[in-house]
Amino acid sequence: MSELNDVTVVREANIYFDGKVTSRTVLFADGSKKTLGIMMPGDYTFGTGVRESMEILSGELEVLLPGEKEWRPVKGGEAFEVVADAEFKLRVKTLTDYCCSYLND
Repeated sequence: MSELNDVTVVREANIYFDGKVTSRTVLFADGSKKTLGIMMPGDYTFGTGVRESMEILSGELEVLLPGEKEWRPVKGGEAFEVVADAEFKLRVKTLTDYCCSYLND
């Protein structure tokens, strides 16, 4: 989906890692939430509260998911999921545009 319709966008940015990762929160009428953001090259560790789906719109990175020992390459047009209440690591290789969906199951 290249366009999000009938949403509310929170104006205040989410800023992490000294501004190297930023996003904006998008709220849907059904209560679901996404963030749209940009990551600069670097190594990052994130935590989840709920299950998340990370869609990489453009760019290139590697992800180390919970319980895995091998880094997995991910590039624009691909996605990965992270379980709830977990930590995952990213090695962002190039400027990366992403959409994160928060999945309340």
